[in-house]
Amino acid sequence: MNHILVIEDQEDVRELIAYNLRKQGYEVIEANNANDALILLEDINLDLILLDLMLPGLGGLDFLKILKSKEPFQGIAVIILSAKSEEQEVVTGLKLGADDYIPKPFSIKVLLAKIESVLRRVNSQEQSLLRYKDLLLNQEEHKVYALGQEVTLTNKEFELLSLFLKKPKKVFHRNQLLNSIWGYDSETYTRTVDAHVSSLRKKLGEPGKMIRSIPKVGYGLDI
Repeated sequence: MNHILVIEDQEDVRELIAYNLRKQGYEVIEANNANDALILLEDINLDLILLDLMLPGLGGLDFLKILKSKEPFQGIAVIILSAKSEEQEVVTGLKLGADDYIPKPFSIKVLLAKIESVLRRVNSQEQSLLRYKDLLLNQEEHKVYALGQEVTLTNKEFELLSLFLKKPKKVFHRNQLLNSIWGYDSETYTRTVDAHVSSLRKKLGEPGKMIRSIPKVGYGLDI
C-alpha cells in the first residue's frame, strides 16, 4: 500500500483530497503546515507528498528544498498543488525536484490519474531501494546511507545489510547467513559472520545498533 502525505492548510481542500485518496486504497497522512510535515517525515516511510506552496510558516518551496537535500527523503515523489500557476513558479517547483505541478482549482479525477502515473514510476524505482528507519540501501548504485550520510561497506557487508533490510525483525541463523552470503554450510565458519556483522555495526554508527544478536542463534534487524 502506498503512503501519501497531504500538506495543505485549507482544511476543506485537504479533507476532500484525503477522502478521495482513501477511497482509492491509499494510506493517507495529513499536515496543515510544512514544519509539522518535517517532523512526520522522521517516523513514516512515504511514497508521495502532495504539497501546497502557500503555507503558514515554512513555505512549500523551502520545504521542497529541505526534502530534496536529505538523502533518505530524496526518493519521495512530490506533486505540487498550488493556486500559483505562473510559468516561473511551475519551472522553479519542477527544478527543485517536484515530479508534477497541478494548478488549483483542479479535477479530482485528473489528480488521481497523475498520482497513479507518478507512483508507477516511483514503485519501479523503489525496487532497487531498501529503506528502514535511518538506513537506506541503493542496490542499483551499490550505495548505503546511515542518518543521511554515505557509508562505505565491503561487498559482504553490503550483502548482509541488504538481507537484513529486506526482512527487518526476522532472525537469521548464522548458518543461513553463511549459506546466503558466503555459500558455506558449516558451523566452522560462523565466526566469519560474527566478524562481518561487528564491522557492519561499527560502520553504520547509531543505526547499526538495530542489528542485534540472539545468543547461540544469529542476527536480525530491529528484533
